[in-house]
Amino acid sequence: MRNPAITITYCTQCNWLLRSGWLAQELLSTFGQDLASVTLVPGTGGIFRIAVDGEEIWERVKDGGFPDAKVLKQRLRDHVWPERDLGHADRKKETP
Repeated sequence: MRNPAITITYCTQCNWLLRSGWLAQELLSTFGQDLASVTLVPGTGGIFRIAVDGEEIWERVKDGGFPDAKVLKQRLRDHVWPERDLGHADRKKETP
């Protein structure tokens, strides 16, 4: 099994490059050597889409905005490594 390739397609008209770069950094920080690549693809028309080996795991309109880093990491993990523990990202907040 080869390592997955992540593609983040973002709208240049909407200035979503920084958000895309930050999410790419979060994925690389967490999954590091387990990823083949994280590629940023400029687009237009309000697009914000994240795919793993061509299969969509997040789409801005369909999923209601932008993912939190924690949610995106969980979706990637669930898609590729369902048995993997994400440590603190998987812990539920305790209510006082």
